[in-house]
Amino acid sequence: MRLIETPYLLEKKEKHIQKILKLDHVFLANIQLKQGERIPEHDSKKEVLIVVRHGSVLFNTEGVETVVTQNNILHLAPGEMHHLLALADTDILVFQITP
Repeated sequence: MRLIETPYLLEKKEKHIQKILKLDHVFLANIQLKQGERIPEHDSKKEVLIVVRHGSVLFNTEGVETVVTQNNILHLAPGEMHHLLALADTDILVFQITP
């Protein structure tokens, strides 16, 4: 067993990106954004799951806008171009999964 800390750091600084864990088939990162902060357009060669722990974020995936909150999970297929905007102070987990 291993307990991994992912402290909420937005009270101390803006945008925080932390690589948390890399296993054979999974890479996990924690991204914390202040309201209004953006991450520019990019893609991933892997399957991606976005889990919002706090706040809400607007994803634009190939022209389709989706609000992601604690009440849902966003799945991105490999190669899908996307960018995002924090609608509130936001804390998300990003899982990149290799089959």
